[in-house]
Amino acid sequence: MAAGWRRAVAGLLTRLQTSALMIRTLASSHSVSQNIPSSLWKLGRLNHVAIAVPDLEKAQSLYKDVLGAQVSETVALPEHGVYTVFVELGNTKLELLHPLGEKSPITSFLQKNKTGGMHHICIEVDDINAAMAELKKKKIRILSEEPKIGAHGKPVIFLHPKDCHGVLVELEQA
Repeated sequence: MAAGWRRAVAGLLTRLQTSALMIRTLASSHSVSQNIPSSLWKLGRLNHVAIAVPDLEKAQSLYKDVLGAQVSETVALPEHGVYTVFVELGNTKLELLHPLGEKSPITSFLQKNKTGGMHHICIEVDDINAAMAELKKKKIRILSEEPKIGAHGKPVIFLHPKDCHGVLVELEQA
């Protein structure tokens, strides 16, 4: 079991590093013809890694009772179709996601991944509107027309995983 966790964590870290590098590249590169300074917006810190879980109580217990982490109360976010629980880590957080309602995006994820798994990463940006405008010009698909209010009460957008090396990326206003 421990070897399985180590492999899962190693795989997650590899995907996070690849995605962070890709996002940094997008943030720093710009078209000379468009002459957009890269300083319009900056990528910030990793805010959280979201994990879809089929059993929220079991997942909370794992992190709180087994691993000794500080775990938040469950919060319902009907506009996103999820229940969320945050697990505090020293330098970031884990967000445990569980379906809320029939149209929850987590339901289809869990149908494909019965035991759950990494759903998305969230990276802070200093200007979400500037980030949206620049990413659209660079042909990065954004999954909504406008930012929505996320679990932290701040505007968020999601970038299409096919444009981000297979990782669903959430950008959150810092």
